[in-house]
Amino acid sequence: MKMTLKKLLTSNKILLAPGVFDGLSALIAEKSGAEAVYLSGASFAYTRFGRPDVGLVTMSEVAENIALIRDRISLPIIVDADNGFGNALNVQRTVRFFERCGANCLQLEDQSIPKRCGHLQGKSLIKKVEMVGKIRAACDARLSKDTLIIARTDAIAVEGFDSAIDRSDAYLVAGADILFIEAPQSIAEMQMIPKIFGKRALLMANMVEGGKSPSLTADELQKM
Repeated sequence: MKMTLKKLLTSNKILLAPGVFDGLSALIAEKSGAEAVYLSGASFAYTRFGRPDVGLVTMSEVAENIALIRDRISLPIIVDADNGFGNALNVQRTVRFFERCGANCLQLEDQSIPKRCGHLQGKSLIKKVEMVGKIRAACDARLSKDTLIIARTDAIAVEGFDSAIDRSDAYLVAGADILFIEAPQSIAEMQMIPKIFGKRALLMANMVEGGKSPSLTADELQKM
């Protein structure tokens, strides 16, 4: 691997990780100069099954895709692991399996089963305490200290912005390496997130065409 994800994230420059969905798209990203890639759950559902991201993809299907991508590229792979495909025990198995297949970072969300894309309507959440347990389980299960855990909350759409901040704080305390507050609905909300957490945590922003959040460039996000 060219450089670990943890090392890349120590830079003051924003890390742009293009979304990929198979070996070819990952190879194109690497050849185009990407330093890391993001295996998108929504893109995988769209391209593999021709269906929306509504929780139909299984853990083993994602694992197979990780292994195929790892066979073609040497970049760090950030993987959308949905809600861990079950409870805390499922999360532990998912972390171990994905890590063995070549994942360098797993993103776990606090949605209930079945989950939905973060920019779709009709989401529901598990309780904060349950998600805290999942984050702790994920951190305990990883084999390498370089494997990172992203804690994602979808609370903005369900419980509001303040709840998303409260949940994220709890997930950070539970051991998450990176916070991902999904689908802020204005630039003002996007600006608040680094003001609150910027000195305490690494942060992720998700730019989706046609999504709920304003679509900003990497340079604009860098300034935040």
